[in-house]
Amino acid sequence: MTAIKHYLQFSDLTAAEYAYIFERAALIKKKFKAYEKHQPLADRTLAMIFEKASTRTRVSFEAGMYQLGGSVVHLTTDGSQLGRAEPIEDSAKVISRMVDLVMIRTFEQTKIERFAEHSRVPVINGLTNEFHPCQILADIFTYIEHRGSIAGKTVAWVGDGNNMANTWLQASEILGFAVHVSTPTGYEVDQDIAGLRSTDSYKVFKDPMQACAGADLVTTDVWTSMGFEAENEARKTAFADWRVDEDMMRAAKPDALFMHCLPAHRGEEVEAAVIDGPQSVVWEEAENRMHVQKALMEYLLLGKLI
Repeated sequence: MTAIKHYLQFSDLTAAEYAYIFERAALIKKKFKAYEKHQPLADRTLAMIFEKASTRTRVSFEAGMYQLGGSVVHLTTDGSQLGRAEPIEDSAKVISRMVDLVMIRTFEQTKIERFAEHSRVPVINGLTNEFHPCQILADIFTYIEHRGSIAGKTVAWVGDGNNMANTWLQASEILGFAVHVSTPTGYEVDQDIAGLRSTDSYKVFKDPMQACAGADLVTTDVWTSMGFEAENEARKTAFADWRVDEDMMRAAKPDALFMHCLPAHRGEEVEAAVIDGPQSVVWEEAENRMHVQKALMEYLLLGKLI
């Protein structure tokens, strides 16, 4: 029996596997745009479990699974035993006997790891406090579409040392690019949480302008992620100089792209002139969540098809 392959963080796959998934995502997207059916997951069922609310994650996974020919079961912690007394391990054993694939969007990474440990089917991380691998999967695919290989390039991360930053650092180590990280004091990336072997693939800058200098891609996230709302006012003060503006984009390469995982707060972490400007690819980035996740689900269930 083939071992179950989960996708709990970016480091769960190799560079070769990512090359395949990006190739499949391009094919799947091309078919989608041409209204060609692509339904390799007919009669398969995806369970989506949300402890954290979602727009893009829900729509991209649900629409994507239907387009692949499958069906979807949507669960929230309010509407199931997951939010009550049943242990995660028991929920995993039951749910995974009834579906073919599980996507979970929750708080602590340990929750999804416990679920996966007792699941009979692949489990995908739709977001945790520590990692957001499907988003970085989409971001890198979007970069490849616009500029070609990301290997050897420089990504500037401006803002919170959060789940997105952790995942960018993992991706840089696997795919061979550099990340320039600039965060306010007290909000740094924790290399141990990110799970990096070394500091070779990233550099830390106190000045966000220096982090953006010569970058091929500038990216950021909200100052206050879900679950940290109590810190909102303190974060607004701490992050005031970490707003991606036109000066930062001018410091980057002339053809640099801007990305944001959304939702965005114009005037906080990014100026409207940047996110709505000519270098922004945030809308393609958002759409590409669906295409790369379709390729990921196909791969986790069927393996390589070409």
